[in-house]
Amino acid sequence: MHSKSIFAGTAIGYLVSLAAALNNGLSRTPALGWNSWNVAQCNAASASYALSTANAFVSLGLKDLGYTYINIDDCWSTLSRNSSGYLVPDPSKWPNGIKPVVDQIHGMGLKFGLYGCAGTKTCGGYPGSQGYEVKDAQTLAAWGVDYWKYDNCYTPCNGGAVQTCGSPAGSTQTWYGTMRNALQSVSRPILFSMCQWGRDNVWTWGANYGNSWRMSTDNWNDWASVVRIASAAAGMAQYAAPGGFNDLDMMGIIAINQDPLGKAATYFQPKGAAAPVPGQIYPYWAGPLTDGVAVGLVAATGAQTLSVNFADVPGLGSGIMNWVEYYTGKTGSGTSVSFSLGSHDMAILKVTKPGGSTSSTPSSAAASSTRTTTATAPGRTQTQYGQCGGTGWTGPIVTGTPSACRRPDGRLYANVP
Repeated sequence: MHSKSIFAGTAIGYLVSLAAALNNGLSRTPALGWNSWNVAQCNAASASYALSTANAFVSLGLKDLGYTYINIDDCWSTLSRNSSGYLVPDPSKWPNGIKPVVDQIHGMGLKFGLYGCAGTKTCGGYPGSQGYEVKDAQTLAAWGVDYWKYDNCYTPCNGGAVQTCGSPAGSTQTWYGTMRNALQSVSRPILFSMCQWGRDNVWTWGANYGNSWRMSTDNWNDWASVVRIASAAAGMAQYAAPGGFNDLDMMGIIAINQDPLGKAATYFQPKGAAAPVPGQIYPYWAGPLTDGVAVGLVAATGAQTLSVNFADVPGLGSGIMNWVEYYTGKTGSGTSVSFSLGSHDMAILKVTKPGGSTSSTPSSAAASSTRTTTATAPGRTQTQYGQCGGTGWTGPIVTGTPSACRRPDGRLYANVP
C-alpha cells in the first residue's frame, strides 16, 4: 500500500545481525529518498515529478545528506501489457519512456526506483507481476532501475482475488520468493523492497528474500500509526542487519540510521521506571553505534520531562559521558541527561565516552529542547521542529519539492509536508 513522501530508516528500528541474507551488495544502511505517492498519488507517477524532485535533491543539498533514491509509486504504466507481455510506461506521463529519465537521474549522482505488485494487479489496478516476474525483472534491468518496491495487492486469496485479502491462499514467502529469484537472474543489482504489510512474521525470514520488508501495515500519517509501528518494532530488533532492514514506513533520523554498524535501538528500562506496556511507545530507547550509543527519549503520552542516568543505558557503563542531541544540536557531558519535551516530541542523542569520536554530529550551538512550532512558507503553513522555527532558525524554509530548511551551522534538514 502507499504512504508518505520522504522515506528513511527509523532511528528506533535498526537492527542486528542475521547470518543468512540476500547477498546483492545493496542496502548496507537503510535507503534514503523520496516516494511519489503522497505528493499527488497517481498524478505524481510521471517523468516531470521524477526530474523536478531529482533537481530539488541536488539544489537543496539533500543529495549531500545521503538522500539518493527518487522512487515512483503506483500508476506509472499503461493499464495493460504489450502483446509480448512486457510493462509499458504511460506515454502521457513518460513521453520519452523511462530509460532516458533514469539516465538523467543517474547523471545527477542519484538513483531511481519503481513500484510493482506481487498480485495480478497493483493496488491502483495496473498490471501486477504475477506470472511475469522474469519479464519485469528484465525490464527493470534494461531501464537501469535501482529500486523495486513490491506491494501485496490482488495476491492469491481464498474466495477470489481482492485488493487487500483478509484470508490469503498461501504464504507471502511464495510470491516474494519468486520475485527475488527473478531479480537475482538479471545482471543489474536492484534493491528489493518488500511492501508485504508485515504478514507471515516477515521479519523472521525477510533477510533471505529482500533488502527491506514492511513490518506493519501502512503509516497513515497520524500519531496512532507511529505508536502502532514503533511499539511493534521494539520486539524485532534482532532480525536484520546491513543488507536487510525492517521497514517502519518512512520514519527516520539520518545521522543515527546511517551508522554502518546497522544495529537496532530498542527499549531499555531505567532503574525505578515503569515497565513497557504492549501496544504503547515506551519512553526509553537505546542501541549501539560504531562509536557510541544512541539514546532516544519519547514523550509519547503528553508533555513531560524525561531523565536518564547513563549507567542505566545498555553499553555505556558508569562515569562521565559526552552527548549530542540530533534535533537541536545541543551538547553536554555528565552522568545523566534530562529533556523537557512537548507531547509526542522526542530527543535523539549520541552518547560517547570521553575520548571517543563524535564525528558527524551537529553543531553545539545552543537550542531549545522543546521543538514543535509553526513556520510559514510562501503558500503554506507547516508544523516544524525547532531547527525550522525555534532557536537557531534564521529565515524562511527553503521551498521546493521537497521543502527544507537550514540551521546557522549550514546543515540542511528535510521537511515532510
